[in-house]
Amino acid sequence: MSTENQPQGPLAGVRVLEVASIGPGPYCSMLLSDMGAEILRLDRIEKSGDGPPRWANPMNRGRRSVAIDLKKPGAAALALDLAERADILVEGFRPGVMERLGLGPEAVLARNPRLVYGRMTGWGQDGPRAALPGHDINYIATTGALAGMGPAGAPPLPPLNLVGDFSGALFLAFGLVAALFEAGRSGRGQVVDAAMVDASASMMTMFTGMLKMGLWTERRGTNVLDGGAPFYGCYETADGHYVAVGAIEAKFFAELVRLLGLPDDFVARQHDRASWPAMAAAVAEAIRTRTRDEWADVFAQAETCLTPVLRLSEAPADPHNDVRAVFVERDGTWQPAPAPRLSRTPGAIQGSPRVPGADTLPALADWGCDPTVVRRLLDGGVLYDPAAADCDTTRKMTGGR
Repeated sequence: MSTENQPQGPLAGVRVLEVASIGPGPYCSMLLSDMGAEILRLDRIEKSGDGPPRWANPMNRGRRSVAIDLKKPGAAALALDLAERADILVEGFRPGVMERLGLGPEAVLARNPRLVYGRMTGWGQDGPRAALPGHDINYIATTGALAGMGPAGAPPLPPLNLVGDFSGALFLAFGLVAALFEAGRSGRGQVVDAAMVDASASMMTMFTGMLKMGLWTERRGTNVLDGGAPFYGCYETADGHYVAVGAIEAKFFAELVRLLGLPDDFVARQHDRASWPAMAAAVAEAIRTRTRDEWADVFAQAETCLTPVLRLSEAPADPHNDVRAVFVERDGTWQPAPAPRLSRTPGAIQGSPRVPGADTLPALADWGCDPTVVRRLLDGGVLYDPAAADCDTTRKMTGGR
């Protein structure tokens, strides 16, 4: 059930139990929520804290929150009851953690054989690094992805944490939906082992093929798509901003040369690698003569694949993004709209991020949990609900009135 309105999207009616984690796990759950899934998030109990509230991140939108201490007696039993009512479970701990909590796949699937059990890790569930910590940069370093990123003559440059972390989340979402589809036919669930190292390796499929065919070298910054070519890269403008040039095809490059006022022979020498450094310098010199927005106007409708490099705060106002509503304003901030777009059953943001535990009592009631058990766990500190806590405090201050 949505926190604000009825679920909308192709996954409406699908129930997901999310065990709160960071990064890829929440992003995967956000994608499922945007497509209409009803998600119940098991959050850690955090009654107070310093700094900005992490729960307010838009990645946490669209699902209700139950605050629970999974290490306390009785917590696993309640979580198993919830899993029995779910179609999907999503967790993002290191291998073995859920098993130690009594919530591993064997225990959960014994209660709900149709459930799809999604696991998001960096290294995967097995292998010599499986139990080790890591971050996006480590995962993409070991799959060959990081080695190809960055300028020639400089260290590899991390591409934010998109290629490992968030490609992992995308692969998890894909695996969950694929397994859910299969479960609808077979009546049997299964485990989806989504590893960021696997995802980043898969994302490099095209480049492994190009390397095999001799179309790619392992010298960073010397290839068509890694900034080595003068027609594929970023250039500084007169005002210190940048434009992105992606004029790979001959006709696009010819138009770029014409509009920049460069020599006509550049077109014939487009793929002459010996000419690339001099050509790149000429392109850079030409682009430095105007501001970013001036070039954006010049190339607005030109078939050259030149666009302004926008800051994150500027992106919502881009004319194309604005017309297409790529970003939506919600909860006082601009955030990406649900994607992809479906013609008949489009997704939607199902609700705002919730304070951990904000829905503990009503959500557990909606999921059919025994109210006596819930009350006992609440009184024992296994569960937390801010509203219930406020009521308890008020009763104590007023002598029970």
